[in-house]
Amino acid sequence: MASTASTFDVSNAGLVIRPVQPTIGAEVEGIDLAKPLTDELRQAIRAALLKWKVLFFRDQSIDDAQQAAFAANFGPLYTHPTTRHDAANKEVHAIAAREDREYEKKLGYKLRPGEAYHTDTSWRLVSTWGAVLRDVNLPEVGGDTIWVDAHLAYETLPEDLKARLEGKHVTHNFVPALELSGHEYPIVAHNIVRTHRETGEKILWVNFSQQPQILGLELSESHELLEEVLRQYKRPDLQARFSWRPGTVAFWDNRATVHFAVRNYGDFPRELHRILIADEPLWTDL
Repeated sequence: MASTASTFDVSNAGLVIRPVQPTIGAEVEGIDLAKPLTDELRQAIRAALLKWKVLFFRDQSIDDAQQAAFAANFGPLYTHPTTRHDAANKEVHAIAAREDREYEKKLGYKLRPGEAYHTDTSWRLVSTWGAVLRDVNLPEVGGDTIWVDAHLAYETLPEDLKARLEGKHVTHNFVPALELSGHEYPIVAHNIVRTHRETGEKILWVNFSQQPQILGLELSESHELLEEVLRQYKRPDLQARFSWRPGTVAFWDNRATVHFAVRNYGDFPRELHRILIADEPLWTDL
């Protein structure tokens, strides 16, 4: 296992990969995301992403169009149905704190603080595989994002819990938010224990921002098991906590991680722009 002090020089592509935690998160140096990627660079970044699950690029100066161009190197871009965007860059989803708070009030439900660990578009039958996030307006301090190694979350479960979760399906209910935006989509269920189709790793995959429920169990047992999953996600040894600063871009594998936005910056109008990537058929497209 690599240590946080390890440095991996991807010499063929000219990249330097600096892990931030032993199994998840790495800063990438030696690249300007405003410039087109060579095939060699694209392959090196993809390989690093599969290994470290989330990559961080510092000191980047890019706009929405350049962010979209970078993301498009790794698959078709997906326009989220609740996205606020401009017509020129419809795939860009503004993650704006003020709008998020207003949206939650309209939906009429609120999670307990510190529990919104989630994956993006898990309400879909086929979710998006990756995401690229760029800072736009940051508070002077606070507003970190936490990513969880969902494979390690599964591997460190007690064997009896693994057995209870294996083969179980969980629903993620995004219907209220979709209806608020004028869209429809059925509630679908996914395996709680999934196998990453490229790495073969088993991952623990639940979206706690979308009222999860395990099918085929009494509500009390469903709640008990989901509490165990949430307890895993909250373990610091399974996480990479990242502090943003101007000029930062994060790129993560949505199949291998869950993430959590830390809201500790009061009423500051924090804003980031997200682009989602899909490389599998998206059924029943909105």
